[in-house]
Amino acid sequence: MNYTEKNYYFDYDNPVIKDIVKEVEHLTFQQDIIEQLYLKVRDGWRYLPFNIGLTKAYFKASNIAKKPDGHCIDKAILYIACLRAFNIPARLHLAKVSNHIATERLEKVIGTNELAPHGLVDVFYNNKWVKCSPAFNKELCAIYNVDVLDFNGTEDAVMQEYNKDDHKFMTYIEDYGHFEDVPLEFIKDTFKSNYPSLYERFKDQDHITV
Repeated sequence: MNYTEKNYYFDYDNPVIKDIVKEVEHLTFQQDIIEQLYLKVRDGWRYLPFNIGLTKAYFKASNIAKKPDGHCIDKAILYIACLRAFNIPARLHLAKVSNHIATERLEKVIGTNELAPHGLVDVFYNNKWVKCSPAFNKELCAIYNVDVLDFNGTEDAVMQEYNKDDHKFMTYIEDYGHFEDVPLEFIKDTFKSNYPSLYERFKDQDHITV
């Protein structure tokens, strides 16, 4: 499998993506590139789980980059495209999680505190795969009193299980595994099985905020 490939979703030759990665082109070490691009994606796009899109165009990295915010899969795709621009192997990893803090709006919109699929990134560095989640920007972490996740490619950096008050924050329920490309049909099927009424409302929509 080719985890550095440019394709429809990870279109790192697009001028929008080139503008992002040029900020780290001066760096000579892969680890520094991994870390700085992670920070760029983590904090450069506000996390917003209420944007729903289930079309092919919605999940294209260059389209994601044009928006001011994105949910976990959006930001994962963007980070992967940026890493692949430097020939750093990266792939999408999907899971099912539950959120235990500030869930009122989430449960009102989707009827549950469970999010599926949730997007992470696998990065291959120093001869091993490590997982990370660039979803939560530092401002959001401050609001919910959660430690900010940092990542430099040396060890996993996944969603925080507890906040700073030792209250349950995120729980990983199911691991769907990793994917070479964006598995659009799998994402749609998973969304449909977990939120059937929302799926029927938004299945043909490019970008809806709920």
